[in-house]
Amino acid sequence: MVYRNFKINIVVRIILIIVMILAVFISIYRFGFNVTPILLCVLIIFQISDLIRYVQKTNRYLTSFLESIRYADFSRSFKLEGLGSAYDEMRDAFNDVISDFQKIRSEKEEHFHYLQNVIQHIGISLIAFQKDGSVEMINNSAKKLFQISKLKNISELESYSPELVIKMKNMKSGERILVQVIDNDMMMQLAIYATEFKIRMQRIILVSIQNIQSELEEQEMAAWQKLIQVLTHEIMNSITPIASLSSTINELLKDIDTTDNKPQMIDDETVIDIRNSLKTITKRSTGLVHFVESYRNLTKIPKPKFDIIPIKEIFNNVHLLMEKDLKLKVIECVIDISPPSLELTADEELIEQVLINLVKNAIHALSDIDNAKIILKAFLDKRGRIAVQVIDNGPGILNEVIDKIFIPFFTTKPEGSGIGLSLSKQILRMHGGTLTAQSEPNVETNFTLRF
Repeated sequence: MVYRNFKINIVVRIILIIVMILAVFISIYRFGFNVTPILLCVLIIFQISDLIRYVQKTNRYLTSFLESIRYADFSRSFKLEGLGSAYDEMRDAFNDVISDFQKIRSEKEEHFHYLQNVIQHIGISLIAFQKDGSVEMINNSAKKLFQISKLKNISELESYSPELVIKMKNMKSGERILVQVIDNDMMMQLAIYATEFKIRMQRIILVSIQNIQSELEEQEMAAWQKLIQVLTHEIMNSITPIASLSSTINELLKDIDTTDNKPQMIDDETVIDIRNSLKTITKRSTGLVHFVESYRNLTKIPKPKFDIIPIKEIFNNVHLLMEKDLKLKVIECVIDISPPSLELTADEELIEQVLINLVKNAIHALSDIDNAKIILKAFLDKRGRIAVQVIDNGPGILNEVIDKIFIPFFTTKPEGSGIGLSLSKQILRMHGGTLTAQSEPNVETNFTLRF
């Protein structure tokens, strides 16, 4: 409608100019007027200049409107005065667009301030920087952590920790690292996570930093306490009878007089008691030596030699090795791999050792179970990680025990060493994976290896 009115206005003005030009020619050549053509020429010039101003005024408004959008200047309004009612729709359209942009900008600013407040008050330290180290954003937690008021470039943190700066600059998106920092004789373990995105064609790296020193110390202390409890229990079980029997032997021999260097007779009962005591001491001493050797084995796991192995091949090897025991105990073994071509990057011998240990534990648990079954299962979990499971339908593991089964030397088996599951967990950690257990008593026990 606006364009149509504008066109009509222009056409009318041009027709009026043409008519006045014709009138000039007619008044000169037909009627011979002298003054009238001059007046008409003045009017023609006025009409032409007015037409130019009319078009230019419209263009200026259009230019001003577009510049307002380009430079996000939504403070002005458009009245389009002097252009007539034909431009009312254009004026209203301009002002509606400006109003909408003002609303959108206001919402964005509110959202921006909201996010800024969240970022500044969140308890995790956040730093956003470019590839050259220029800092785009740093929140209050990061300033408090590094004891600074501002940060222009992460290179300024070299005085705090050169290693931290190097690792932050070289971090890839999605990478997690741990950096140990000593600040004023205070040890800190910084857990750093990085993600990368683009803003205004600039690559920005956002890192979150947390000091997890206290959490690590608590976990370390808890682990040491559990280990010390087990070590103390095992050592005291051996030392106490040794000390007691040694005292008994001493009591048996104290009445023998050796001051005159003459041979002494010992009755048969005393000899038998001494022999039995020495036999027990030897047995407990040997057990203590085996215990120490087992403890030493925990620190002698070979470094994994990684290779790409079909999981089907690993399962078949384990099944072949354990086939005799499975048949002897009448236990069904099911292999389930999805997809069948699933492959694993790992040390074949170490992973087979873990699976053999888990299958042996399952066979032991199923010794008195009817319709006993063990399932060897492999699949991709929801996060795309390879998961391998050893599942049995045995009596299960009690809730109060399941959180202790990976502690070195803890065992529920009368003749168990208590290091099998601990070794298995260490092997998985050396592969960058995890070993977890879930159990529902008398229904199912599930050990899961995730890589």
